[in-house]
Amino acid sequence: MEEKQQQRSRHLPFRKSAGCAVILSPHTHSLYTSYTSFSFFYYSSPLLSYINSLDPFLLLLLDSIRSIAMASLISLSITSPVATSPKIGFGKKGGDLLLKKKKNMKASGRVSMAVAVNVSRFEGVTMAPPDPILGVSEAFKADTNDMKLNLGVGAYRTEELQPYVLNVVKKAENLMLEKGDNKEYLPIEGLAAFNKVTAELLLGADNAVIQQGRIATVQGLSGTGSLRLAAAFIQRYFPDAKVLISSPTWGNHKNIFNDARVPWSEYRYYDPRTVGLDFDGMVADIKAAPDGSFVLLHGCAHNPTGIDPTPDQWEKIADVIQEKNHIPFFDVAYQGFASGSLDEDASSVRLFVSRGMELLVAQSYSKNLGLYAERIGAINVVCSSSDAATRVKSQLKRIARPMYSNPPVHGARIVANVVGDATLFNEWKEEMELMAGRIKTVRQRLFDSLSQKDDSGKDWSFVLKQIGMFSYTGLNKSQSDNMTNKWHIYMTKDGRISLAGLSLAKCEYLADAIIDSFHNVS
Repeated sequence: MEEKQQQRSRHLPFRKSAGCAVILSPHTHSLYTSYTSFSFFYYSSPLLSYINSLDPFLLLLLDSIRSIAMASLISLSITSPVATSPKIGFGKKGGDLLLKKKKNMKASGRVSMAVAVNVSRFEGVTMAPPDPILGVSEAFKADTNDMKLNLGVGAYRTEELQPYVLNVVKKAENLMLEKGDNKEYLPIEGLAAFNKVTAELLLGADNAVIQQGRIATVQGLSGTGSLRLAAAFIQRYFPDAKVLISSPTWGNHKNIFNDARVPWSEYRYYDPRTVGLDFDGMVADIKAAPDGSFVLLHGCAHNPTGIDPTPDQWEKIADVIQEKNHIPFFDVAYQGFASGSLDEDASSVRLFVSRGMELLVAQSYSKNLGLYAERIGAINVVCSSSDAATRVKSQLKRIARPMYSNPPVHGARIVANVVGDATLFNEWKEEMELMAGRIKTVRQRLFDSLSQKDDSGKDWSFVLKQIGMFSYTGLNKSQSDNMTNKWHIYMTKDGRISLAGLSLAKCEYLADAIIDSFHNVS
C-alpha cells in the first residue's frame, strides 16, 4: 500500500519567492508564512489531474500577486466536480512541495487561496542620487576603452597612473611594527603626539599661540570629519550665525553644513570671463554678510578652481573680515602639496593668526601624505586665551563622543612619526616636492599642448596660473558630458579635472578632448 502511495506521489512545480516559504496544509489547518499562505482541499482523484493542469496558471497568478503593492488580501476560488476519493495533502521534502494521497476523506471540490502582503516600513525611503565625485570613479571602472582617463577624484597617481604610497609612510609603519604599538582606544581628542605635531606643522612650532596654549586641537576623521565636528560646534554655540562659502567650492562643503543644520550662503569667487578670481565680488559679499558670520576659506589650492588670492589680496580679505567681526574658518587640505612648501601653503592661516584673530582650521593628511584611507585630520580652534581654548576643546570632545566616540590610531601614529622625527620629516618634504613637481610638469605640458593644437587664439594661460592638483577648465556640463561620452575622460560636471590623475603621455589626448568640447559643444 505504501509503495502504491509513493508511486502516486509526484512533485508539484512551484516557484519560490524570496523571503517566503509556502506550505500547503490539509482540510482545517492553515500555516501562514511571512507574506503568503494557502489552504487547498481535495476530494476526488480527478481533482489531482485538474490541479496539475492549473500549474502554469498558478505560477502566473502568483507573479502577478507579488507585484501588487499595498495589497492586503487576495482570494481565489476554483470549483471542480465532486467525487469520493482520498484527500490530498502537501508536505515538504528536499526543498520541493510534495503531493501525497491520504485515505478516507470526503469530497467537496473547493480550492481556496488567500494571500497577505506586508508592506516594508521603509517604503518611504527614496533612492539617494550617486555622489557627484565618487560616482565618477564607478563609471570609469565600468568603461572598457583603452584611452579612458579618470580625472574626477583628487588622488595622486604616478606617471604610470598608479596609486602611490610614500616611502616615508612605509618607513613610519615599519617603525610602528618595531615598537610593537598596541591597538588600544585613543582618548576622545585623539593621539596626543599627533595633536602636538599637527598644530606645530600648521602654525610653526615657535608660534606664540602654541607657546601660550591658545589653540584647541582635536583629531578628526580627516578633513571631512573635522569640518563636520566644527559645524556641529557652530550649530550648538553660534545658532544664529551663518557660514559664507565660496562659489564654487568643494562638493561636500554644503552637505556638511546642511547635515549639521548650519545655514550658509555663497560669496563670489570664480570669474568665468577671466577663468580667474572675482576678487572684487568676493570682498563685496563678505562685507555685505551679517556681522559675526563664519567665512569658509581655502587655505591653499582652492578646490575646485585651483585659483588662490595673492598675498596682497589675502591682506585685504583679512582687513574686511576683521572689520566685520567675522570668524575665519580655513579648510587646509593641501598643505605642502600645492606649492611643494609646507610653510608657503600655510601662509594664509599664519597671516590671520598673526593679526590676533580667533579662527578655526580643519586639516587633512589625505593628499600631502597620501593617507586617503586612514581618515586622519584635525580641527584646530585658535582662541584669545588658554582658558577659552581649554573650554572649547572640552566641548569639541563632548560633541565627538556620541558622534564617533574616538578616532582611529594608525594614521595618527604615521603622522606623529613622520612629522615628529627630523630625518623622516625631511624625507617627507622631499617626496612632497617630487609629487608637487610632477603635477606642475603635467600642468605645463597640458598648456603647451592646448596652445599648439588650438588655432582659435583662445588664451589658455589660466591653466598655468592655477595651483595644486586641480584645473578648472571652464567647460560647462554639456561640454563635460562630451568629454566623457566621446573621449572617455571622466571628470566632475563643473569642469574640474584632477591633474594628479594625468600623465605626460596623455596630455595631448586630453588637449584634443578639451579643444573639441570647448569649440564644438555649446
